[in-house]
Amino acid sequence: MRRISWGRVGAMLVKEFTQLHRDRAVLSIVLVMPIIQLLLYGYAVNADPHHIKTAVLVEDQGPFSRGVLATMQNSGYFDIVETAHSPAELDKMMALGDVLLTVTIPGDFTRRVVRHQNAEILIEADASDPLAIGGALGVASSLPANALVHELFGPLAQPGGNAPFTAVVHRRYNPESVTAYNIVPGMLGILLSMTLVMMTSSALTRERESGTLETLLATPVQATEVMIGKIVPYVALGVAQTVIILTLSQLLFDIPMAGGWDALALGLFLFIIGSLALGFLISAISRTQRQAQTIATFYFMPSMMLSGFMFPFDGMPGWARAIGSVVPITHFLRIVRGSVLKGHGIGDAWPSLAALGVFVLAVTSLAIARYRTTLD
Repeated sequence: MRRISWGRVGAMLVKEFTQLHRDRAVLSIVLVMPIIQLLLYGYAVNADPHHIKTAVLVEDQGPFSRGVLATMQNSGYFDIVETAHSPAELDKMMALGDVLLTVTIPGDFTRRVVRHQNAEILIEADASDPLAIGGALGVASSLPANALVHELFGPLAQPGGNAPFTAVVHRRYNPESVTAYNIVPGMLGILLSMTLVMMTSSALTRERESGTLETLLATPVQATEVMIGKIVPYVALGVAQTVIILTLSQLLFDIPMAGGWDALALGLFLFIIGSLALGFLISAISRTQRQAQTIATFYFMPSMMLSGFMFPFDGMPGWARAIGSVVPITHFLRIVRGSVLKGHGIGDAWPSLAALGVFVLAVTSLAIARYRTTLD
């Protein structure tokens, strides 16, 4: 057996460290990705959201109504951002996602409290994401015992220590708080993004490594033609994935299909095209398949964490919500969940559809421009 030459070992170490230094993709995985994950999990992720956007309809202007609202705001879970003038206005705010909670205080609230006549307030919650409103509804259940302790004393004190009113809670869109109603539709965006971006991000780099790109560059095929030819097959694949996921969602998990198929179809088309164009752009700027997959991972990980798929969007700090609002998966998830659970049409989903349209135009333009540079 030949003896180990530490000189040769040292030479091999120098060679490997040199290659590692030149391979920025590996360095980014080893050094940068853990830092990004640490920051996201430490600062952005919050499984117990506070300051949830709330709208109120107050038909009783007495001091007891103000006391109830003040207690809700002081809890830190309710952030009253809108005041409605009718139940229909409250319904519209919740349906469009402007608020997650609504509170209705009826006109006879003060009279019933004073007369001990089983006063009630109505709290409605958008339960399409049960985790987002769980803490707030827990506080709501304790409101009758805590809200008016300083207002009701002496002759106004409740007999027998009974609560002065009842908080009636309605969970809308997901009455039983089934987490699958939120997770399973969201999986559509995650799986499409994972497969389409990952697959197309290796398209050009695979041809570059195999040597077929030089042959392609020698042909009169234009950049736009190459892009269309590479994207169209994956569009069909994305549509097939969508049909499978939606079908299994209803058969296996009994996900309610409320309608809104026009918004879902348009959002799906935009998201698939945008994801494929992004993968094509990544492929155009990468030299190897490993580098392309690394860049795709850098896109995918923050997208999954900041889009509202894994954790409540409203529970993240402002800077994280700002980044998440730029991520296309965020808007696609809103379209899917709005269509499937709330029956949103194009008119209801237009802000998210417009955001996806801007994403498609921007990424497609960059991909074509970058590929033309490659041709040159």
